[in-house]
Formats: sequence, C-alpha cells, structure tokens
Amino acid sequence: MATATATNTVEAKVREASDKNAARRLRTTGMIPAVLYGAKKAPRAIAVDPKQILKILRSASGHNTIFEVNVEGEQDKAMVVDWQYEPLKGSLLHVDLKRIAMDQIMRLSVPVQVKGEAKGAKEEGGLLDLVLREIQIECLPADIPSHITVDVTNLGRGEAIRVADLPKSETVKYLTDPDATVVHITYVKEEAVAAPVEGVAATAEPEVIKKGKTDVEPEAAAKDTKKK
Repeated sequence: MATATATNTVEAKVREASDKNAARRLRTTGMIPAVLYGAKKAPRAIAVDPKQILKILRSASGHNTIFEVNVEGEQDKAMVVDWQYEPLKGSLLHVDLKRIAMDQIMRLSVPVQVKGEAKGAKEEGGLLDLVLREIQIECLPADIPSHITVDVTNLGRGEAIRVADLPKSETVKYLTDPDATVVHITYVKEEAVAAPVEGVAATAEPEVIKKGKTDVEPEAAAKDTKKK
C-alpha cells in the first residue's frame, strides 16, 4: 500500500482579522483564509496559497495526505479536513487544517481502487458493481494508504469480494463490517421476448378441426340422398 505522506510544505502566514471583509481583501492578494488546529495546541487563523492546497486535494491520496505546514517558521504535520469552494467559479474560499500527532492512531476513510478486468464481466456477460468506494481504517499517520487496491481479475459472475477478503496488513486495521460487499459481478437482465403490448389482446392460434372416420364428404352425402 502506498502511503499518503507527502514531502511538500504549505507556507502559511498568521492573519489577525477574521471578518468577511478581511477575507475578501485577503483573496484579492491570491491567498485564502484557513484555520490550523489540533494536537492540543491553540487554533490559529492563517492564510495559505490555494494552489498548494489544490495540489494536495488533487493528488492520489487527496485530503488524506499528510504534509508540513510552515507558519512563519513554526512547522507542524497537518491534513486538510474541510474546505469550501466558490459555487460558480469553483475556486477555493476557505480550508481547515488539522495538526497531526505522528505517534497517535487515527481513524479515517480511504478510497477503493479496482485493479484488473473481471472475468465475470469480460467473459461471462456480467456487470462489475463497485458497492463500497471507501473503507474505514485505523492506523498511525505514517501508515495511511493512499488507497485500498482490490484485484477483480478472477471475479466471476455472481461472485463478490468482501471487506474480509481485502489484502491484509500489519499496520492497517479495517473498521468497516467484514461481511460488507466491496465489489461484485451482477447478472444482466434479459429483455422479455415477444412481450404482449398493453391493451392489445393476443391473437389466438387458429383452431384445426380434424376429420374422423365418421365424417361424411359432401358429395357422398348427396349421392346417398338420391338413392333414397
């Protein structure tokens, strides 16, 4: 499992004012307001470069990435725990950063990444259905995986991979229900053949009347009448 620890550093500055007008003025300079808290330290109002934060959020490990935040010479390990986008432009408006104690176990969710082409979808006409897109785990910050890989190559139609089937690790503990389905191959519903149209009666097969030995042909019946 690839870890979510990054070597990049987010540079931050202390900000004093925290009202809306101050936030607008700050954004005009290319910075955005942020809050740094956690690890039994006092919260700090800071300003950060949104480009550095977006780089982290768009990385493989996303908001689970642990990075250095440097507040005017004071460094801490941190993670992005909350962020706000501008609805129309999609630009970052505000972020919350949490200090991380590297010797304390964390609980968090990491994404599931599918590997391979399932046999049940490729050869047996099934459909691959990813049920769980994230798995809740528990581990030390340095051991946080960027994702959980699920190999579906040998997964046949009607089969499933559950949390209990995921790759085992000495450093990561799965907290999601072991019986929960992560991914499975579902059946493709076959379309009904020659289904009757609603409101239209089905046409009955024409009845075939078979003649028996007692049946009398019309001509033979006429001759018998004349003889009499």
